[in-house]
Amino acid sequence: MINNFNVLAVIPARGGSKGLPRKNIRLLGNKPLISWTAEAASGSVYIDRCILSSDDNMIIDIARKNGIDVPFIRPPHLSGDKISAQKVALHALKELPGYDIVVLLQPTSPFRLSKDIDACIEACVFNNAKSSISVCVPKKSPYWMFTQDEKGYYKPLMGWDYILHQRQQLKKILCPNGAVYVCYSDFLMSNGSFINESMACYEMPQERSIDIDDKFDMILAESILKEMNNRVLSGD
Repeated sequence: MINNFNVLAVIPARGGSKGLPRKNIRLLGNKPLISWTAEAASGSVYIDRCILSSDDNMIIDIARKNGIDVPFIRPPHLSGDKISAQKVALHALKELPGYDIVVLLQPTSPFRLSKDIDACIEACVFNNAKSSISVCVPKKSPYWMFTQDEKGYYKPLMGWDYILHQRQQLKKILCPNGAVYVCYSDFLMSNGSFINESMACYEMPQERSIDIDDKFDMILAESILKEMNNRVLSGD
């Protein structure tokens, strides 16, 4: 609870992942991805209840064996790869009414911390925003990207004014990292999206912003975890 607002956290985990099959229950450091997120949520000082929303019996079974709350099975019409995270959150709110704020925590962001979740919630509530999302600085600036025109020529996405600028001369760019989405429940029900003009942002560092979508991402996550463990062992 924060400022007398009840907070529900939802971990969406469907079974039909194409980029990396069964990615939501893939082991990272001998722990399924859904457990990384559930543990971060359990350390939040604001979340009143954290639940898993899934359509897949195997994911649900593993979640329950790992102590994750699974109060319902997501219906088939909300289980395809074209179903948005917003619809999953809205379904959870209908199944579990009475929560003022909903927090969406995708299991593909294993390195997000409890403090990241709480800071994103605070960004929404203390800035009088309707919602908030976690973001990070992208490795490549869109000011240096190109797009192809109808003739097949490539032109700078943001125009010629910026393409030759040094990084220090460019505006700071932030992009969603997929780790935390926060929204007032009534606003999400009426607006249908976490993304809106009254949105706040919480910036996370690159090392905690990995979003696992394919095999390469998983290899990168394993490498990051190994480095993190080495730091702990060396006392850094």
